[in-house]
Amino acid sequence: MKKKLIIDCVFLFLIGCITSLSLPPYNYFFVNFFTFTSIFIFLIKKAKIHKKKNLFFFYGWIFGFGFFMTNLYWISFSLTFDENFKFLIPLTLLLIPAFLSIFFGLIFLLFIIFKSKKLISSFLIFSLLFSILEFLRGSILTGFPWNLIAYSFSDQLRILSIISIIGTYGFNLLCISLFTSPALIILRDSKKGLIVCFTFLIGFILFYIYGFYYEKKFISLEKKFFDYKIRLIGSNISLDRFYLNVDPSSILEELIKISNPVSEEKTIFVWPEGILPTFSQDQISSFGKIIEENFSRNHLFIIGSNTEIRDKGSKKFFNSLSVYDNKLNLLSSYNKVKLVPFGEFLPFEKVLKRLGLKSLTNNYQSFSRGEERKIINIEKKNFSLKILPLICYEIIYSGKLFEKADFDFIVNISEDGWFGGSIGPKQHFSHSILRAIESGKYVIRSSNNGIASIINPLGVSEQIVDSGQSGYLDLNEINKIQPTIFSKFKNKIFGLLIFLYILLIFSFNKIENE
Repeated sequence: MKKKLIIDCVFLFLIGCITSLSLPPYNYFFVNFFTFTSIFIFLIKKAKIHKKKNLFFFYGWIFGFGFFMTNLYWISFSLTFDENFKFLIPLTLLLIPAFLSIFFGLIFLLFIIFKSKKLISSFLIFSLLFSILEFLRGSILTGFPWNLIAYSFSDQLRILSIISIIGTYGFNLLCISLFTSPALIILRDSKKGLIVCFTFLIGFILFYIYGFYYEKKFISLEKKFFDYKIRLIGSNISLDRFYLNVDPSSILEELIKISNPVSEEKTIFVWPEGILPTFSQDQISSFGKIIEENFSRNHLFIIGSNTEIRDKGSKKFFNSLSVYDNKLNLLSSYNKVKLVPFGEFLPFEKVLKRLGLKSLTNNYQSFSRGEERKIINIEKKNFSLKILPLICYEIIYSGKLFEKADFDFIVNISEDGWFGGSIGPKQHFSHSILRAIESGKYVIRSSNNGIASIINPLGVSEQIVDSGQSGYLDLNEINKIQPTIFSKFKNKIFGLLIFLYILLIFSFNKIENE
């Protein structure tokens, strides 16, 4: 019995590892047909043998551990920059996958509890439970919706066009169903299984066809021209500036060189997140001279900076996106709402500080959470623009970024150097692609040590500065596209798909009982 359990655990762990190959940057989505079909058959077979339901939670946890350990290992890279955190690297490699795997354990356990005697209904229940628990993973506590199965298709842009209607979570549900459906043929319960399998396959072919026509429609749209440029910067400035007391003036000079400002050209410059880490909003004015020497009244800046606010005798610090003119007058600002645990704030800070720990990106204390995300309206002579500000990994949240789509662009600034030379920056970038398609908006992404790009509503990177490189990208025209169906209804559409699946489950049960 113990030998069989060990074999089962090794099998599930390896299946989890193989599933990771379907995600960016590899995108071998076809492996999911093998892994998800194998998981479903495994559960159906084992349910007939094991009476202890708790064992299935352990099975799901093992599968999840293999999955998350192999696609989130890069998180530990952020701990290599500070000697105080290096002892946590082994724990990070194990504890984060161990925690996230709980959701997969619950998927397996709940499936065994609620599975039907009818194969097709069980198949639908499995897909439904998997997608709902993935949604909860992206919502509970601060939420971490990273590496949903839907991202297997992040380089299949025509298929992904469907998320402009159903969103990422809705698409994730259908992906799980597609990848699991071959099990219905292998288990050969009835001809209905074959029909269901081909229905999902044909459905994705229709998604591709829809994407083809969606692309043609987008290309034929009227152009909107701006009488100014939006110039976003991709830089490759080392994170050593956080720890080696690097002169911020030298960093600013490097940014200016990359930005290549021309006095007569009306330009909004977009610089990366926290690019001047030791300077807050009220200190940036000390760079007035160097800015005046290189920029004119035809220039504005969008830059990641820290904000310090005094509140009832105490100090609060925020990770902010700020808009300045060439005199370094602050025109508008946004304080980040979704903070990274341990990166930007230290949970249980009073206790953990005694152990010598602090947040990675802030040497003085944890960042505070901004109150709400508002559209930034830039109205100044020569410029008129509305942007949705997103800082770093705020871009990963589907359906929770805005209430109304009355803005021109999504501006995402990021510092990806914390991921090192791992697959992390490429996974992070893939989220920007899906947000562009969902919202029907151009995503303007400026990154240090990561990928900077102009991503259109088809998910196509029209221009790109790859990680490890420095350069700038200019945007002064866009295709005039209407808000997407998803941008209007958001995850309510996922709720409708859940309701549809529940109806199908009861319908198949009724049909097969007659």
